[in-house]
Amino acid sequence: METTYVKGKRTSSYAKARYAYGTARVHAMKIKLFPSDTYKKLLVMNLPEITRFIEESEYKQEIDELARRHAGIDLVEFALHLNLARTFTKLIEMTMGEPHNLIVEYLRRWDVWNIKIILRGKSYGASDDELLRVLIPSGELSIDFLRGLVRKADMGEVVAALKGTIYYDVVKDIDFKESLMKLEDELDKFYYRRLTEVISKATGFSLFLRYIKMEIDIVNVKTLFRLKRAGITGPRALDYVIPGGLVFTDKDLKAMANASFEEFVGILKGYRYWSAISDVVTEQMESLHAIEMRLDKFLADYVWRIARFYPISILPILGYMLSKYVELENIRAIVRGKEAKLSEETIRDYIVL
Repeated sequence: METTYVKGKRTSSYAKARYAYGTARVHAMKIKLFPSDTYKKLLVMNLPEITRFIEESEYKQEIDELARRHAGIDLVEFALHLNLARTFTKLIEMTMGEPHNLIVEYLRRWDVWNIKIILRGKSYGASDDELLRVLIPSGELSIDFLRGLVRKADMGEVVAALKGTIYYDVVKDIDFKESLMKLEDELDKFYYRRLTEVISKATGFSLFLRYIKMEIDIVNVKTLFRLKRAGITGPRALDYVIPGGLVFTDKDLKAMANASFEEFVGILKGYRYWSAISDVVTEQMESLHAIEMRLDKFLADYVWRIARFYPISILPILGYMLSKYVELENIRAIVRGKEAKLSEETIRDYIVL
C-alpha cells in the first residue's frame, strides 16, 4: 500500500484520506463561526434581538429545542452549551485511531470543568438550575451523571459520587473544606499530567504536545494573575502552578510566584504571551476575564498558524475547538453584559474581536 507522512508519522494513504476528510469538514465548520463584525452587531442589540439573531444561525436547532423550557439569557446559555457539546461529539465521530483517542483525551478537560463548576457552585449555594446552565457535557461524564452530581446536597456528596471515575483518586483525600482551590488545582494537574503522558506515547504528535505545553504556560499565567489579585505569593502560590510547560522553567515559576504584581508583570514582558494581553493589564483591573479571553485567542491563533504548515493533521481540529469555545465565551459575555445593563464599551472589554 502507498505510504505518506502525516505530521512526521509514516502512515497509509487510507489514514491520510481520513485526515483529509476530517480537516475538510473542520474547515467548512470554521467558515460558519461568527466573524468579528457579528459581535459588533450583537453589541448594539437587546436580549430579544440577540436571541432571534442566534436562532437564525448555527444555533437554531438548539434554540428551537429549548425554547419551550427556557427564555432570555437561560435559553441562550443552554443553547450555546448544547451546541458546543454536539459539535465536539461530531469531531470525535469524524476521527479514527490515534487522533480520535487523543481528541477524546483532550476533551476530558470538560469533565474537570464540570466537576469544578459543581463543587464551587455547592460551596456558594448556587441553585441546580444555575449549575445546569453552565455545564458543558463534552467529556467522558454523561449529562445524566452530571445532573446527578448537581442534585447532591453538598460537596462531600459530590466527591463521594465520583467514586468509580478516574477523578475520584484525585479528590478523595483532599480537604475541600480547607481549600476548594487546592482541589481544583489537583484536578488540573491530573488532567495535564495524564494528557501529556498519553500524547508522549503517541507517534508523530510532537506539535500537539508542544501546544499542550504552551497551554500549561497559559494556565499558569491565568492562575498567577488570580493569585496576585488574592494577595497569595511565595511557596503557597507555587503549589498552584502546573509543571511541564513550554517556556517557563521551574526557576521562572518560582520567581513569578514570589513576585509582587508589578514584578510579575515585569517578568511576563519578557515572554511571547505578553503581546496578547499588554493593553488590558492594569493593577486596578476589576476582572481577569479580558486577560483570560485574550490568552485563549492567542492559543487558537497559534494553532491555526501552525496548522497552515500541517493541514492534514490533528491541528486544524484542535484550532477549531479552541475557536468555537472563544465564540461561545464571546456570546455569553455579551448576553450577560446586556442582562446586567452594562455599557457597550464595558462589554467590549470582555470579548475577543
